[in-house]
Amino acid sequence: MFLYTLLVLVTNCAARILSNASFRRHFHLLLSGLVLFGPALSLWVSQYSIFANRGQYLYRAFLQSGWGWTCVFCGSFVFLLSYCSRGSLSVTLRHLSRLAVAAAMWAGFRRGMAALENATGSCYEPLSADATLGLGSGGAPGDPDLPLLLLREGEDKASCQVAGLVWRGYEVSEDAFLLCLCALLIAEETAVFGPYLALGGSGGAPLRLLFLFCVALLGLWLFLLLCLLAHFPRFPTQLLGGALGCLGWRVLYQGWYRWPPGWLCPGRPGVGLFTAD
Repeated sequence: MFLYTLLVLVTNCAARILSNASFRRHFHLLLSGLVLFGPALSLWVSQYSIFANRGQYLYRAFLQSGWGWTCVFCGSFVFLLSYCSRGSLSVTLRHLSRLAVAAAMWAGFRRGMAALENATGSCYEPLSADATLGLGSGGAPGDPDLPLLLLREGEDKASCQVAGLVWRGYEVSEDAFLLCLCALLIAEETAVFGPYLALGGSGGAPLRLLFLFCVALLGLWLFLLLCLLAHFPRFPTQLLGGALGCLGWRVLYQGWYRWPPGWLCPGRPGVGLFTAD
């Protein structure tokens, strides 16, 4: 009983914050400021921090499968909230289709960035330390500071890396794009929980737990984004990746989803759940 009471208090508080009009209006500005100024933290963070290692557990367990975690928790929350509100499978599937659209956007972004990197890149072989002694270099083979020898044009990234060589091309940060898009998506989809509770919706333990998991995941995405910007600053590529992530959110949630819901538009989160449409 005590644990459920605590769950109710925590989820009610989080729901009020996420559904607050001021928070919803300024959250994307907060995220934009984080992407823009976050790399400046690299001047103060320690290079010996556990988050300065890309093999650290949180990076491996969550960042590399960030879209999967978002779909599992946010998708489950949207499904349960929609079905509990209307009891209609068609309405529930319509609201879930927003995640399918975002998944298609993520897949398209990855394909587009891979094509861009292949089109703008070249295959290189790092010169060994012995070959650069005359230049005063004492680095080890594979050191990114060693000079690179251009081998040939016309290769693609996959065949170059299979051969154990180095591919250099124009990159846009997939991590920044994914974390920004997922954070904005979760903030939009969970914001309806406050109005749902205010209208007397059933806030059972399963739905409240899923909401709490979504809030925790939102906090984790912001934390990982801050860690990446501080410990692995790549200003132009991360800035562009974050900007494209925010642009994708604006096109979907601030543009397309504001149309009346129907076959061509899933509608905004919450539309048709509390009143018949």
